[in-house]
Amino acid sequence: MLKINDLTVKVSTKMVLNKLSLSINDGEVHVIMGKNGIGKSTLCKVIMRDTSYEIEDGSIIFDGKDLLKMDTSDVAKEGIMLISQNPPAIEGITNAEMLRASLSEKEGKNINIFEFNKNMEEVCNKLSLDKSFIHKEINMGASGGERKKIELLHMGLLKPKFIILDELDSGLDVDAIKVVSSYINDYHKETKCSILIITHHPNIINYIKPNYIHVLDEGKIVKTGDSSLASIIEETGFSKANTMIQDKESE
Repeated sequence: MLKINDLTVKVSTKMVLNKLSLSINDGEVHVIMGKNGIGKSTLCKVIMRDTSYEIEDGSIIFDGKDLLKMDTSDVAKEGIMLISQNPPAIEGITNAEMLRASLSEKEGKNINIFEFNKNMEEVCNKLSLDKSFIHKEINMGASGGERKKIELLHMGLLKPKFIILDELDSGLDVDAIKVVSSYINDYHKETKCSILIITHHPNIINYIKPNYIHVLDEGKIVKTGDSSLASIIEETGFSKANTMIQDKESE
């Protein structure tokens, strides 16, 4: 579904990603881990075509299409959605208004209001999200945890086929992590979507089980493994994880 090849990215004069390569197949869950400030969120923003970043080299191909030739709106239309670590508040437009307009644009037709409202309420129930947020301005007056749930409400209505979760557990308490992770797992099972999780902490992996874990360092992926890699990182930190994995593989 997604193939990144030798992606090299700069911000101002700083090299942030350096020949990063990654392939994610249909239905797979991948995790990218790394220390703070190592370039994990940069990758999310480049995929979503944030023009603050300068592409020096490489390619991002999604379902056979070149994302680097698209703008953010085009990327979203392809079925890619980013759940950011700090969802912004947007005045003047409610969640219902935004979602109805987006669905109408996506499907090329007017949206049945009865079915639309029913679907929104069902998703709110699954997320334990107060239904009053349906008709509130986007993320206005919402806590950090509520903002994440509102983003997942958007996901549940827009039905993306590739989801990027950037520090999903940021701002969530234990109960909220369980609720949102359960919803994402159900969505993944239902839609067979692909998921890319960005995190520096292994806790989220206890709830959303990945096929692969990648360690990002010096702008590129330096190690790939299964869930056991996260356990080693939790025990030793990123600096010793590579050495311990190499020792284990050589036994």
